[in-house]
Amino acid sequence: MLRFKILGLAVVLVTVILSCQPEWVKKAPKYDYSGMDKYTIEAHKEVEEFLYKAVTGQYTFRFPKTVRIDSLLLDREAEYMEIHLNKSASFIPLREDNLRAIYAALREEMDDYEDWHITIWSLGVPLRELIPNYFRGDPSRYDRSRLPVKRERPLPLVRRLDQPEFNSGLYGNNIALWHSHGWYYNVNRKRWEWQRPRLFQTVEDLLPLSFVVPYLVPMLENAGANVFLPRERDWQIHEVVVDNDSFPQEYGRYKEQWIGEDVFNTKAAGPGFAVGQPPYGRGDNPFLQGTFRAMRSDTLSGAAIEWIPNIPEEGRYAVYVSFYADSNNVDDAHYTVYHQGGKSRFLVNQQIGGSTWVYLGTFLFKKGTHPDSGRVELTNQSAKSGLQITADAVRFGGGMGNIQRDGYTSGRPRYHEGSKYYLQYAGFPDSLIFELDDEEDDYKDDYRGRPEWVNYLVGAPFGPNKNRQAKGLGIPIDVSLAFHTDAGIAHTDTSIGTLVIYSIEDAETLRVFPDGVSRLANRDFADILQTQIVDDIRAAYDPEWTRRALREDQYSEAFRPNVPAALLELLSHQNFQDMKFAQDPGFRFLVARAIYKSMLRFIAHRYDRNFTVQPLPVTHFSAVFDTSGDIRLSWQAQEDPLEPGAEPQAYKVYIQQNDNDFDTGRLVKGNTFVFRDWQPEVMYSFKVTALNDGGESFPSEVLSVCKKADDAPVVCIVNAFDRVSAPQIVETEGWHGFMNMLDNGVADGYDVSFVGEQYAFSDSVLYKSNDFPGHGASFADYETTIIPGNTHNFPLIHGWAIKEAGYSFVSCSDEAVEDSLIDLKDYHFVDLILGEEKATPSLRKIPGREAVRFRAFSKTMQHRLTQYLSEGGNLFLSGAYIATDLMQGTFSDEEDRMFAENVLKVKWDANYGSRKGYVFSVQDSFLARNDIFRFNTGYDPNIYTVEAPDAINPANGAEMLLRYRENRYGAGIGYRGAYGLVLLGFPFETVLKEADRVKLMKAVLNYLKN
Repeated sequence: MLRFKILGLAVVLVTVILSCQPEWVKKAPKYDYSGMDKYTIEAHKEVEEFLYKAVTGQYTFRFPKTVRIDSLLLDREAEYMEIHLNKSASFIPLREDNLRAIYAALREEMDDYEDWHITIWSLGVPLRELIPNYFRGDPSRYDRSRLPVKRERPLPLVRRLDQPEFNSGLYGNNIALWHSHGWYYNVNRKRWEWQRPRLFQTVEDLLPLSFVVPYLVPMLENAGANVFLPRERDWQIHEVVVDNDSFPQEYGRYKEQWIGEDVFNTKAAGPGFAVGQPPYGRGDNPFLQGTFRAMRSDTLSGAAIEWIPNIPEEGRYAVYVSFYADSNNVDDAHYTVYHQGGKSRFLVNQQIGGSTWVYLGTFLFKKGTHPDSGRVELTNQSAKSGLQITADAVRFGGGMGNIQRDGYTSGRPRYHEGSKYYLQYAGFPDSLIFELDDEEDDYKDDYRGRPEWVNYLVGAPFGPNKNRQAKGLGIPIDVSLAFHTDAGIAHTDTSIGTLVIYSIEDAETLRVFPDGVSRLANRDFADILQTQIVDDIRAAYDPEWTRRALREDQYSEAFRPNVPAALLELLSHQNFQDMKFAQDPGFRFLVARAIYKSMLRFIAHRYDRNFTVQPLPVTHFSAVFDTSGDIRLSWQAQEDPLEPGAEPQAYKVYIQQNDNDFDTGRLVKGNTFVFRDWQPEVMYSFKVTALNDGGESFPSEVLSVCKKADDAPVVCIVNAFDRVSAPQIVETEGWHGFMNMLDNGVADGYDVSFVGEQYAFSDSVLYKSNDFPGHGASFADYETTIIPGNTHNFPLIHGWAIKEAGYSFVSCSDEAVEDSLIDLKDYHFVDLILGEEKATPSLRKIPGREAVRFRAFSKTMQHRLTQYLSEGGNLFLSGAYIATDLMQGTFSDEEDRMFAENVLKVKWDANYGSRKGYVFSVQDSFLARNDIFRFNTGYDPNIYTVEAPDAINPANGAEMLLRYRENRYGAGIGYRGAYGLVLLGFPFETVLKEADRVKLMKAVLNYLKN
């Protein structure tokens, strides 16, 4: 459809999806009093005056300026009045206290009617009915019609056997969720393209993904929910499908085995998956092109099927299984995934959810064929014998798009593509879901298809609106959410803010779901969602964050789902003020947590059960040797000021050996864990999560430990690289944007939403088309590239080099050092990782909150290091901003500068010291002069980019050790006097070749040792 965008004084016509339409504010016409009697006119005008005051902010509450009177109903004899307002009156969140204030203000304005019974209506119901059940203090006042009908629910589709049943979380609940639009085929232009313009270094088709996949989905799954997505969730571009039907043998092996009598049924009825002849055209459904296998269940395992892939490249791959669902199937099919971290076990309910891809998890696999650490196994074991277990294809990895339009595939990773194409590959019926426009408009099919996919997940009588009796997959979806970032356009100093859209009518204008439950449940969810998001952003980031309309409207993603649903427009990707927040990884985490909490509250309240919010990640983590020589881990719980009840009750410790993956974890009651089963020369890495009845937290940073067989000195690695941030924000008069040439920012783990650098900075450049979107326009040269950032595991890289250099090592967080939980004096050598840590202005506008975060050296850390070195310690530190942050930073002071010169023996010379990253030695006693190595200043898939390494000079007795090759600026200094010190102007972990890192670490430790 078409919509208008207002940009300054220009009105520009653009094509947009219905679900992202901004609001119009029109000048209201005068009321027509003809046909009203004088009493009605008199009351009408008093209500008008009340609304004028409510709109202009003269009360404690405020109505939108579009509010109007639809009608007045007066009964003078009964002294009864109904005031029917338009839907704009419903745009505000209603609570018992502000509703009392509304009626009190109305009665004050209409004092001639003080004895009358007056009710205000909107959306065809009294305003009181628009208060969500969740916000009603008295349960006796709940609207029971919007609560779910009690019925028997099937067991969850997938149960992880290494995860507890979080009974105060979301165990047993199913959530349908999608992250905006995607790469699609424009039939009219005959090209593949985004559905939105590239603005401020991203595009709406990818931006919500950066909230949903790295943060929101794991939060929901860590609470026990099954989460369903109509777009590919895996960023892995490789894909391997192993199937019982014919498939390319180089993909892997399908294998059946049994003991005694053959338990396999070779005449299994019904279609199954077959690869067929991709790419797939119109009408091609790979889940109708093949067969599946079946075997009889038994209480003891006597048969098994194995899928053994030939992995094309080592990496992390999502694992999807498929099967044929039937009421005669088991509800506890035993799947085991063998991977680099061991094995993970799952129970799958094969009575529901068949003939599509069912996600189990994402795992690390080695390249090639490795049956011991790279396979999926399904046995015939079950709690019930004599039932059926079915088996079809298993898919490893997200892969590339394989749906063709006009003879062309997208040429993009599948996770880029719109849902229309994923749903075809995933076996969903075309005419009911993703082909509603006769293949003439993929754009409409995409946004209409997502909610119809939700309905098919559930099935009759909640099926797709073209056939609500379609059997579907039988998965009872509890809530559906469409996540977008198109909340409107403006160039303002404040955020456009958060808009939420819901519908109280379905596709047939009925106000109830197919089971008779009131669709006012949609408003309940929308209000809880918007309230949680806005409250959390205001509390943690911006007290002025705008709460926009709680809007009832007929948007496809709001009215089509036959389950409780809402459409979220979190912010405006067209507005730079909003995008400053959106590009901040901390903001993404906060918003995702708010959405998870809103779903938790909504679902728990509907089902009348207690809930607990899962904890935040632990802090003050350390992994050291104790007095008995064992590895002792310790940590502290992190308090959540927004959720005081989100406290840990236990913890889980995950262990990794050498280059394998982490195991499935072990439960720990306290905040310490002693690991006694270690072996010398083996490198162990650890991460910790916090658990409570509501779920499991995100993991801590990764710390590593290794003990050499001899009595080599122990190096203590201190990880002080915590920074995650948006790119450099530049703001001048009429010129705003992100400037990566100054600072790329630091992704939290990896970023998949970056499309390219911004090139249009002038506010005056207006939108013309998606190809020329005006202010904020950005290049497209990186939009298929995954950007590494702070992966929070750099002690692993440092530790490997230390081990190869012949030393033992332990590691800890900088917080553990600052709070004296680790005493540096216990170690002959300290390796301080600073990465791209630097003082970063906080976007948080909360009084009393720090104005800057991620200083390279806090005052406490300066004191700890000064103490350590004053007693003869030896310090190796590396980072891109060490000297800049201490000596040239906006937030540095004289104490910082004195610490730099007198303790660290360094002088700042320049930032942006090298563009190419080549370094050579100038001291033969350190490294041979012909030894040249390189650190990463461009793109590398495995390590972050160093765009601004420090150029440094020695001070107070220090000497130059390394220089940048292109300009001979100083790259590294050393000092050997009362203590030992080596300081690099670039991060050690970004040296590209492992051999060079080992050689450099040996040189550093030898220099300090001597």
